[in-house]
Amino acid sequence: MNPYRREKMASTIRTVLAGAIGQLNDPRIEPLTSVTRVEVSADLLAARVYVVVHGARGVVTRTLAGLRSASGHLQRMLASELQVRQCPRVSFELDEAFIEAQETLRLIASNKTQGEERAPGEAGGEVIAGAEADDPSAEGSSG
Repeated sequence: MNPYRREKMASTIRTVLAGAIGQLNDPRIEPLTSVTRVEVSADLLAARVYVVVHGARGVVTRTLAGLRSASGHLQRMLASELQVRQCPRVSFELDEAFIEAQETLRLIASNKTQGEERAPGEAGGEVIAGAEADDPSAEGSSG
C-alpha cells in the first residue's frame, strides 16, 4: 500500500476526530481530550487513534470508555469525510508514549531549574567526578 495514502488518511482521521470529540455530548468524555496520533493499517481497514486525556486516572478510564462507546457514531462521521469504499474501523487507546515524553520534559525542566539555583562553583566538575567514582566500570579502566 502506498505510504503516502496511509499518511494522508491518518492525518484526515486525526483532524476529523479531534473536532468531533469536542462536540460529543457524552458526560464521560473529558473536554480536554487530545488526539495525538493515528496509525492506519496497511490495508486501510483499521485505525488506531491515540489520545491524551488531561485529568486523574478515573477521568482517563471514563473518557476511554465513552470514546469506545461513541466509536460507531465517530466512524459514521469519518465515512462521510473520507469518501472511501470501506471506512477504517476506529479503536481508541491512551498514548502512553506521549505521557512518558511529557514526564521526561518535566524532569528536564525541573533539573534545569535546580541547576540554575545552585551556586556557580557547585555545578561542573564535582558532579562528573562523583558520577565516575560511583561507576564500577571507571575503576577498572583507570588502572
